[in-house]
Amino acid sequence: MPNVLATRIEEVLRPIIGTVLASVSVDVESKRIGKTPDSIDRMDLPSISENLVTALRLVVGQDLAEAAALKVRDLA
Repeated sequence: MPNVLATRIEEVLRPIIGTVLASVSVDVESKRIGKTPDSIDRMDLPSISENLVTALRLVVGQDLAEAAALKVRDLA
């Protein structure tokens, strides 16, 4: 079960990429930094947001990907 921070990341991403992709993105980006959605913390947000830009760019374009990543980073 994702922790509160993972849930908030999903909430940020949901309007941009939809519910399923938001959930998958949190899972994938957590794994990419060697964690699970239930173990990420605020210190992980810069890495997660940086990785999100790359992952989302192909789906929503560079500008929207950067805006979404900035919102995730600002959760800290």
